[in-house]
Amino acid sequence: MDEMIFAPSNSLVDQSLNAREGKLATNGDGFGIGWYDKQENPGLYREILPAWNDANLLHLSHQIQTSLFFAHVRASTGTSTMRTNCHPFSYGRWLFMHNGQIGDYSLCRRKLERLLDDVTYNHRFGTTDSELIFLLMIQNGLEDNPAKAISATIKQISAVCEQCGTRKPFKLTICLSDGKRLFACRHSSAGTAPTLYWRQNATCTMIASEPLDDDGEIWTSINPDSLLIIDGKAEVVPLFPDHPLHHIWANSIETGSEQPFH
Repeated sequence: MDEMIFAPSNSLVDQSLNAREGKLATNGDGFGIGWYDKQENPGLYREILPAWNDANLLHLSHQIQTSLFFAHVRASTGTSTMRTNCHPFSYGRWLFMHNGQIGDYSLCRRKLERLLDDVTYNHRFGTTDSELIFLLMIQNGLEDNPAKAISATIKQISAVCEQCGTRKPFKLTICLSDGKRLFACRHSSAGTAPTLYWRQNATCTMIASEPLDDDGEIWTSINPDSLLIIDGKAEVVPLFPDHPLHHIWANSIETGSEQPFH
């Protein structure tokens, strides 16, 4: 994993100190890695130290070999700095990480948490809006129909935000995997969604909040309200296919800035 986390000119560790396209340049409120190997459920290592200051991350990433992994550096949007608030989050065989935030989260947090049934709520170990978004997706059928669960959850949260009278936008850039498939998208209720890029070659597919190197031409920006699906082949579909303007979104190009992840 160190070939992605440490080696590139704009590696994740470099971004934890000086993100080029992030809302905040420094992302020092913890980090995490999640990976798949022989077990169905992923391995997980999260820590509250800054990524640049954790020797364990260097040694682990140098030794762990995997065909699919997540890595994230965190800049808190208000919730506590503790391990259970660091990304990625896991549920069964699923991994999830998120950039952005539910605007005015404190106004709608209780109402959103009440949407969780008892079984799903018992998997809420932290306090972040990110983990809550993930658990709502699980409850909304992520296992059976990921694309539908993702779009339904965004709509569900947006409706609650409107009911609660939030004024700040709901911004979301996410990546999910069940160990075999990858899903990634970006959305914002107003303004620009956090950035998201992807690159595919003969050996691998990479998804990142900003390019890992300086050769920007080989990285493709994922359009807002488009869903990238990697399942043997790469496919980009509308996040909201029932929206009358989805064909316009699917052909638009937009870049923006928020917090970094890979």
